[in-house]
Amino acid sequence: MSESLAVPVRTWLAAPMDHDVSDAIERLRHAPDVQQIAVMPDVHLASDVCIGVAVATTNLIYPQAVGGDIGCGMLAVGLDIDASCLRNPKMAATILSELGRAVPARRRNRRMTIPLPDDLANDVLTHPSLESCRRNEGVLEFATLGSGNHFIEIQSDEKDRVWLMVHSGSRALGQAIRDHHLARAQTGGNRFRMLDARAPEGIEYLHDASYARRFADASRKAMATEIGGVLTKTLQAQVRWDTLVTTDHNHVSFERHGARDLWVHRKGAMPAKLGENGVLPGSMGTLSFHVEGRGCEEALCSSAHGAGRALSRTAARAKVTERDLRRQMEGIWYDYRLSDKLRDEAPSAYKDIRAVLRAQKELVKVTRTLRPILNYKGV
Repeated sequence: MSESLAVPVRTWLAAPMDHDVSDAIERLRHAPDVQQIAVMPDVHLASDVCIGVAVATTNLIYPQAVGGDIGCGMLAVGLDIDASCLRNPKMAATILSELGRAVPARRRNRRMTIPLPDDLANDVLTHPSLESCRRNEGVLEFATLGSGNHFIEIQSDEKDRVWLMVHSGSRALGQAIRDHHLARAQTGGNRFRMLDARAPEGIEYLHDASYARRFADASRKAMATEIGGVLTKTLQAQVRWDTLVTTDHNHVSFERHGARDLWVHRKGAMPAKLGENGVLPGSMGTLSFHVEGRGCEEALCSSAHGAGRALSRTAARAKVTERDLRRQMEGIWYDYRLSDKLRDEAPSAYKDIRAVLRAQKELVKVTRTLRPILNYKGV
């Protein structure tokens, strides 16, 4: 762990930061009202604010420090079967096919949508353009997976019990909320735009961002319900909802830290208060972990949200061949027909998740280790 002068910047690193990442964090350190920054071991470059960072302010809100996929996060829930049920290649192929129908990457037919929960259906966003997005793209994209690094994975724990993991976010709705409010924000230098949490513009952003966060959480739960139906049909498995763990890693939250009330922005950083349960994924071919927060105040009670990219998508596609991907995914069921499209999601495109855990041993402790059995990604 290291600390810089002025605004505290504390780091938990699995490897030295790239120069571009270091420069981006230094720019953020000098933004108005920034009080504290915590850099997670999965940190990597992204536009404006790096992924893998938690930043605290007193009054100003930085939508760029949350990002566009507001509420993006993880769901984990156990099943009442053991991993032996998934050893048959024909069964794995059937499940992959059924998952694609039950939880598509996107929907275009409103007759095939899953209804929003009442609290989301009856809420209203703060601008007509956002309401239009909520009623159109939001309805179509609710309980859809999206693409990129979002996934559904069936895993087994140390006792060979089966678990489900889902990674997804707020889709187009979160991006529309970010873009709308950034256009209304004040320029604070160093490319950052800000809103006052006490002013109408800030209050409206916080309302809409809260909606996106709830939308994403409900969407993951709806997907888990649909996946549970697939697994009941194919394996006679039942979801153990009493084991449910949910968390998200793109949000802004008003929290008490020490003697101060702060707005904590997390972009690719998972909350990890003392005793708080979390889900820490690796990549589509490596271990994942269930964790418990240690409540480290120097980290703003935060944790890495995953392994973090080691290669950009462009670099991964240039370096990783289909043969490489198949070798790295040996022993794990996935749709081999998509190998070319999934090269930028290869395990070698990500950091070593065990190195990430070692770097943040002050932040969380592992409660369960999971190995992937079957991975489904939307493209």
